[in-house]
Amino acid sequence: MRMGHGYDVHAFTEGEHVMLCGVAVPCKYGLLAHSDGDVALHALCDALLGAAGLGDIGHHFPDTDPAFRGADSGALLRSVAENLSANGWGVINVDLTIIAQIPKISPYIEEMRKRVAAALAVPSGQVNVKATTTERLGFIGREEGIAAHAVALIGNEAFPR
Repeated sequence: MRMGHGYDVHAFTEGEHVMLCGVAVPCKYGLLAHSDGDVALHALCDALLGAAGLGDIGHHFPDTDPAFRGADSGALLRSVAENLSANGWGVINVDLTIIAQIPKISPYIEEMRKRVAAALAVPSGQVNVKATTTERLGFIGREEGIAAHAVALIGNEAFPR
């Protein structure tokens, strides 16, 4: 078994929603990013790639490549899952923490779990999503952006999934 950790942050910009775990969550802002700005899925991609020793999201999907402009982060996550499988790894479980003062995330958590599970081709019981605020401290508390942490546990044939 191996574990990996991922972190991502994006600043707010003009918009009507933010993408989080593949779900368009209504918000008075959007997220400034080369792709769709899904901080949770970006952090998860990094956690999975790191666990497998396969680099990071920037290596596989560089923001200097126009092919990834506006990219669906769910598609990036599916690609990472396929890469893991091709290298003999499978997801045991993932745990995501979204750190945001706004928007209110709790009404969307179940749908987020389902979307992540579908992208990883695992049961939703192997996916946890939670949210917290910074109690109005820092750039997140000032409603300047959103961050996410992800932890992933993967295994190979020696550790059944």
